[in-house]
Amino acid sequence: MLRQALDEALKVAMKAREERAVATIRLILAALKDRDIAVRPKGRPEGLSDQEILQLFDTMIRQRRDSVEQYERGGRVDLAEREAEEIAVIERFLPPQIEGDDLISTIRAMIRELDARTIKDMGRTMAALKGQYSGRMDFSKASGVVKEILA
Repeated sequence: MLRQALDEALKVAMKAREERAVATIRLILAALKDRDIAVRPKGRPEGLSDQEILQLFDTMIRQRRDSVEQYERGGRVDLAEREAEEIAVIERFLPPQIEGDDLISTIRAMIRELDARTIKDMGRTMAALKGQYSGRMDFSKASGVVKEILA
């Protein structure tokens, strides 16, 4: 489903002559192809699942946010803006984000489900959240909430 959305978005962006969107979607497709090739020898000829593609998007967004920070510190506003535009393009393919009270209640439900009790259970809790809510949750915010609840 995400692969089709990416292909369609690329066609639309090319017709609309949206250079940043075309370049970003091509980067996504190249990264996706690389990851597909990497998992094929492991008995997965179909490539990455949609869940794994969402994890790829999370990684790409996190890398670009780090770049934006570094470019802004270095006074390269033009490059920071380019990275921010790429983030916006990638975010088009993400499902609606879980935020605010919904984020807290989702995390509390996961903690109950895992029977997590102490801060030692944080890694297990975060892994479960990433597995189930990849692409739908900001895990830097989530880790703060998990830490606060388990502490």
